[in-house]
Amino acid sequence: MTTENQTVDQGAGEGQSEELLQQESQPEQQGAADETVDGTEGGGEAAEEIAALKEQLLRVHADMQNLRRRMEKDVEAAHKFGQEKLIKELLPVMDNLERALEAAPQEERDSNPVLEGVNMTLGLFTSALNKSDVQAINPEGEPFDPQLHQAMSMVDNPEVEPNTVIAVMQKGYTLSGRLVRPAMVMVSKGGGQKTIDEQA
Repeated sequence: MTTENQTVDQGAGEGQSEELLQQESQPEQQGAADETVDGTEGGGEAAEEIAALKEQLLRVHADMQNLRRRMEKDVEAAHKFGQEKLIKELLPVMDNLERALEAAPQEERDSNPVLEGVNMTLGLFTSALNKSDVQAINPEGEPFDPQLHQAMSMVDNPEVEPNTVIAVMQKGYTLSGRLVRPAMVMVSKGGGQKTIDEQA
């Protein structure tokens, strides 16, 4: 009798222990499930934040590249056109040297020491300007170009086409392709041919 009661009590105790173990494990499983859900949501937010930071980094990189290109262009322009003001100041000197030679008789240019010195100085000036990529504009006989020439007067000349440069009163100059000073010129009107406005 005693043995049977002990067996029943032991079976009941084992059943209670299993129930207690199941009850204790249920909150842990529920907590793990909650952690999984929270972890998934946190992972999604982190991924969005990482994507936003990557996009921001790409934009900053692109802005830096654009800034670097602009700075390189500015430096290049400074190297090319930084001497423009000085060249403008030197051009009248070139003009006066050329006028001095043009005013002297041709036979005296080689025999007169003063004129010879003027000619040498003019040659040095011209060579120095050429090294700085300064080119003269002397468009006599060429079609008039308002972007490079400044018309000082219009003259009837039946021997040339209309809008042709027939005389250059002052040379023009460019620096690396940029106009520094336009050439002052006289332009033909086409030998007395009436313009469209005159015919109307």
